[in-house]
Amino acid sequence: MRILFAGTPPFAAAALNALADAGHEIVLVLTQPDRPAGRGMKLSPSAVKQAALLRDLPVYQPPTLKTPEAQAALRAADADVMVVAAYGLILPQVVLDLPRFGCLNIHASLLPRWRGAAPIQRAILAGDAETGITIMQMDAGLDTGAMLSRIVVPIGDADTAASLHDTLAAAGATAIVAALAHYAELVPEAQDDTQATYAAKLSKEEAQLDWHQPAETLARAVRAYNPAPGAWTLLSGAPLKIWSAQTCAETGAPGEVLRADADHLIVACGSGALDVRALQPAGSKRMTAAAFLSGRPLSPGTRFGS
Repeated sequence: MRILFAGTPPFAAAALNALADAGHEIVLVLTQPDRPAGRGMKLSPSAVKQAALLRDLPVYQPPTLKTPEAQAALRAADADVMVVAAYGLILPQVVLDLPRFGCLNIHASLLPRWRGAAPIQRAILAGDAETGITIMQMDAGLDTGAMLSRIVVPIGDADTAASLHDTLAAAGATAIVAALAHYAELVPEAQDDTQATYAAKLSKEEAQLDWHQPAETLARAVRAYNPAPGAWTLLSGAPLKIWSAQTCAETGAPGEVLRADADHLIVACGSGALDVRALQPAGSKRMTAAAFLSGRPLSPGTRFGS
């Protein structure tokens, strides 16, 4: 097929590479404009742009698809289908109508659960046992189109947003190649809107740990916010990111350090406690709890969150 591909992050780059490897003709790659990144804030290309350039694929980076110029460029691509994966720009109806077979979206959840921007993190936060990939026929709504295929992916107890992202990226790449190979056989299935949940964009503010919550809830938050924005708390008024933690049965006042030695840094929660394994003080690198305590001993009774 002649494919118009639209995507931006590594999740989308995996699908682009898989489609190219499967022998499809990628007639144009859409991705968001280069963004400042790093300490020097130099303009950096997206993961999709980097993948496209390595394959000598044409790249187009309009800031919006609502202009006549952008729509003319897409029309000229004369695509059979448009494949969209975490593109980040709204597709107007005129764009949705351009390809012969419409626009297919690779969504990282089992729709209609977790429509929206952060389905991977929201699934972990909610304690879902599984998530997956949905290949969806796009319409004008937010992830509301008819479903063409789904792949179920279990969520492991140790999965972070980073590890689950990688698993789902590979699954998404497999799913879109299979969907296009069997496109004529796929039967669209309407979503049950009554079962829909919304995966709102993450914020730094919500990633602050509330030690009055149960340990299980906070452990999921640590995993869900890894790598971004990073679960964090305050210690002596300074921010401290927590990258890895496990639940344990000890109890105490919420935020109270119950144990701080070479083997454990245990902090009480609303119920149970967190055994913190890796953390990062402001201005420092990520380190083990043991390494942190060797440079900054904490006494039992010290309070996190203030």
